[in-house]
Amino acid sequence: MDFRLKVFYTVALRLNFTKAATELYISQPAVSKHIQELEETYKTKLFERNGSKIALTPAGEILLKHTKNILEIYREIDFDMSSFINERQGLLRLGTSTTISQYIISPVLAKFHQKQQDIKVNLLNGNTEQIENALINKEIEIGIVEGQSKNQSIKYIPFLKDELVLVSRTKNPLIKENEIAVEDLKSMRFITRERGSGTLEVIEYALKKVGLKLTDLQIEMQLGSTESIKSYLLNSDCFAFMSIHAVGKELNNNELIVLDVKNLAIERYFYIITLLGKSDPLSELFLQNVSLYYNLKL
Repeated sequence: MDFRLKVFYTVALRLNFTKAATELYISQPAVSKHIQELEETYKTKLFERNGSKIALTPAGEILLKHTKNILEIYREIDFDMSSFINERQGLLRLGTSTTISQYIISPVLAKFHQKQQDIKVNLLNGNTEQIENALINKEIEIGIVEGQSKNQSIKYIPFLKDELVLVSRTKNPLIKENEIAVEDLKSMRFITRERGSGTLEVIEYALKKVGLKLTDLQIEMQLGSTESIKSYLLNSDCFAFMSIHAVGKELNNNELIVLDVKNLAIERYFYIITLLGKSDPLSELFLQNVSLYYNLKL
């Protein structure tokens, strides 16, 4: 593959020449030279430059679309040809939402690497919305997310069942008993994830079913990761709905406590997502390993 296209692809994704140079292990002037050569070849600008910021031109958008397809073909060639020498090689780009990347997927990746040491895995972390967008833009081959937005171009495969529980620090003086009524939620201060988070969408939907809106809650702060929410909880008298997978250690250490809410159960599935009608041998191999690890039928 023309290395200049790989340089272009990296710059187009990062929209930053310095970051692209670091990622490709070449100098920034070399990056600029490759982009300039492409622009001379196609006799058009690929990036608009505005001070330190850059953006793709319409021509750049078209080239990015074709470059993604070319990279995908090369990826499949590497994997298919390696099978002739009884080796499986290639690059799998995986995207997972925050809770899954921190508490679920690591054992699977470790087992996969033990079996397929010549296959590299790049892991992208973000909220559900970001991971779905990365899949649609062909920046990843497989995603694992919290909940489903029912995007018609995405195939959703149920993966693991999860429960969201109401937690607070064990020494919170506001806790009078371990079971509360739904109405009590209105007087409590909450920490939540940001908009676009699958966790927040699931909470919002569950509250709606018991006659509450998210705006009925006193939300003190929205934070971008599960770990930051836990840290905040341990240093405040706030409450949060969190995945039971995310708080196991803190519950065992008696740092956090679960409060039951009468008539409110928040359950969801984690979903494996792929592009509808799109499959490749490397992705299928990874899914086989996931299904074996969790004894699933995918």
